[in-house]
Amino acid sequence: MGSSMTIHRIRLLGDPILRTRSEPVDNPRSPAARLVATELKETLRDLKARHGIGRGIAAPQIGAPMRMIYIELDEPWLLVNPEIVDVGTEDFLVWDDCCCFPDLNVKVQRAYRIKVNYFDGRGEQRAVEAEGPLAELLQHEIDHLDGVLAVDRATDLDPFCLNEEWNKHYSEKGRYGDPALRYAPVEVGTL
Repeated sequence: MGSSMTIHRIRLLGDPILRTRSEPVDNPRSPAARLVATELKETLRDLKARHGIGRGIAAPQIGAPMRMIYIELDEPWLLVNPEIVDVGTEDFLVWDDCCCFPDLNVKVQRAYRIKVNYFDGRGEQRAVEAEGPLAELLQHEIDHLDGVLAVDRATDLDPFCLNEEWNKHYSEKGRYGDPALRYAPVEVGTL
């Protein structure tokens, strides 16, 4: 008998669980936390396989109001009870998207540099300093844990754009307005 995968539907804009402040995880090694971590990974991988989208996912997006996020850029990365403990002075504009509102892009302002403390899946305390795209992604996912969505952070006179129009007018410049701005490799668990 093979192991069965649990892929959750993504909760969509309007679902009250997306507005709930998630509860801290007491023990990242508990069966419940490990189960949610696996479900986050499988759901994100399914999104990538079926729709070609998904850099990260937060537990509330699959209906679990726990302070856990899972990111997969180069390698899998679970952050339990992540907390932004330092924010740089520089901000930048981002065309943000979210699988909770899959046809919409939202222009938001994010801190260019942040430091995040978190626990890994083994319960070890870690910290990461991130900048640019990775900092933006972490801020987006951590917002989910506080019931905050990118639409709440909309900035500018015309902050909303449907995907079809975004692809026509903005995709050439990329989500950061600068094609050179990409994810830099991150050494997970380092300072």
